[in-house]
Amino acid sequence: MTTASPGDTLLAIGLIAVPLAFTAFYAALAATFHYPAVLREPAGEVLARFRAGGTRLVLLWWAFAMTAVAFIPVAVGAAHLAGPDLAALTLVIGVLAGLVQALGLLRWPFLVPQLARDRERSPEAVDAIFDATNRYLGVAIGEHLGYLLTGGWTILLSAGLLATGALPGWFAIVGIVIGAALLIGCFEFVGPAERDGWAFAGAVVAVAYTAWSLWLILGGVLLLVLPH
Repeated sequence: MTTASPGDTLLAIGLIAVPLAFTAFYAALAATFHYPAVLREPAGEVLARFRAGGTRLVLLWWAFAMTAVAFIPVAVGAAHLAGPDLAALTLVIGVLAGLVQALGLLRWPFLVPQLARDRERSPEAVDAIFDATNRYLGVAIGEHLGYLLTGGWTILLSAGLLATGALPGWFAIVGIVIGAALLIGCFEFVGPAERDGWAFAGAVVAVAYTAWSLWLILGGVLLLVLPH
């Protein structure tokens, strides 16, 4: 029985810090920008709110995107916990999960400020560009692929944990359930009201991401306190 290795200690810190940062910035965006409900509003209203938020809102979106980037080294560090059979696949899926979510979120600090400035000059064209990029970078890349890959990573890592016993079996089973819920969320775009999304999937993924954040934090704590 030994304490956690330096590598596992760093991993545990990342597992705790990244979801805490994600939750903090998400809550700040919800309070200051009415996110994510604001995304269902007309483009003109979203851009007006964004412009009113000023530099503080731009930096807040940048920081939120950086939590997705910060997940990438966490996914790399956690891959060995899945065991030799699943480590490589878990690593690739985890890195892609962080990457696509970062790509989706980075439109806010870099593309949207320009659109917000240009809207007074040509509102119809800017609204069309905003809606198109929001659907592609936001819904398709950030949300659909993000939920799909994050759910897949969670299931793969959990399946590996069941095989290796690196963390308790109950923790792995909870991870599989959460991963499956995230996979349901990736189909939010389907249904009779495609523009507004599948309400059931949207509700599931909101709960699943909260549970996922708590699951990661718990995983970090277990890595620190359990003997190895």
